[in-house]
Amino acid sequence: MHLCQRCVSLLLSRPLLSAALQPLTRTLHQRSHHILLQPVYSLTQRHTTETWTPWGRRNLTDHQTASPEAYNNKTDLREVVPLEHLNGHQISSQASLSDIGLDAVVRPSPLQEISQEEAVQIQVPSALPPDSFTLRPYVDKSETLSKLVQLGVNLWELEQRPNVGSMLVRLDFHADVAPKLLFLKDLGVEESKLGTLLTKNPFILTESLDNLEARVSYLKAKKFSQQSVAAMVSRAPYLLNFSVERLDNRLGFFQQQLGLSAEKIRNVVTRLPKLLCGSLEPIKENLKVCELEFGFRGNEIQHIVTTVPKVLIANKRKLTQIFDFIHNTMDVPHSLIAKFPQVFNAKFLRIRERHLFLEYLGRAQYQPSQPNYISLDRLVFLPDDVFCSEVALATLEDLERFQKTL
Repeated sequence: MHLCQRCVSLLLSRPLLSAALQPLTRTLHQRSHHILLQPVYSLTQRHTTETWTPWGRRNLTDHQTASPEAYNNKTDLREVVPLEHLNGHQISSQASLSDIGLDAVVRPSPLQEISQEEAVQIQVPSALPPDSFTLRPYVDKSETLSKLVQLGVNLWELEQRPNVGSMLVRLDFHADVAPKLLFLKDLGVEESKLGTLLTKNPFILTESLDNLEARVSYLKAKKFSQQSVAAMVSRAPYLLNFSVERLDNRLGFFQQQLGLSAEKIRNVVTRLPKLLCGSLEPIKENLKVCELEFGFRGNEIQHIVTTVPKVLIANKRKLTQIFDFIHNTMDVPHSLIAKFPQVFNAKFLRIRERHLFLEYLGRAQYQPSQPNYISLDRLVFLPDDVFCSEVALATLEDLERFQKTL
């Protein structure tokens, strides 16, 4: 069996599989005529049209018979080559053939519609992007991020901070995250607060367990109870990121500056653990303001700090505004302000409105030795309806109408 040169070129250009080579050979041997595998070819000569079709003989139209010369003239286009001379390696490296013929493999068009069942079976390898502006593409593929989301960590807030997102992606949950979570839980931090804690301080996940345990042991050695340490860590997430030396220096600073006992220092720090984490400059400045500008004595400052520790880190402008109005406008002495230091936590607008309302009613009396005395805590912290009925002896509507005149 022989194939023409054009058949050989078409065979080598059509996709074939090595497994289809044997069926092809059997099919070719069963045929008793030459295979003319070429596109439909038309030849017009002397009003004669000769058509060549794939897998068939020539067809003659107009009831004409092709001459031997016409046939021989086309043999130069189809140089016959023995089948055994075909390059079997090249044929075997092609795509499949059917047992019936040399049909090309049908490749689906990229625009062809497929069923929903076929679409579900398509498996697309998903790779994590090398870089991204958000952590969303990594959540489904990162066990660390998915577990943090389940704990309630706000990843959107964390990815706004520089380098935090890349740090979280590189963490291994079992090696880096799980031991810290178990440590915090054993310490006494509530599970419902872990998400908030890690949202505010994700860097605790990069601390070694030895350092964390050493800092907790130091606080316990200073007679902080485990419940107090857990509460401090919940309210000040960065507390355990500071070294033992820093914590010791902070406690020594407060004891020296305030002159308080160790027990009172522990009480102040437990209620406001941010004192151990923030800068000391605002604390030093507020202490100087209370002493030099406001004129409080040392024991009065001690009472103010132990009653309202937030005074140490409060805004200086707010402290000055409240003190100036209470002391100079309302004529309240230092001793009464130190006795009710909670006024420094109140809103200035609330203090001003209520004082002016009492002054309008003629009941602005803040001296304990005088009748109709009104203490600062009743002035500031009572609800509006109770303040009107018990202190101002007026109605709530009267207070609201007065507020519109301010």
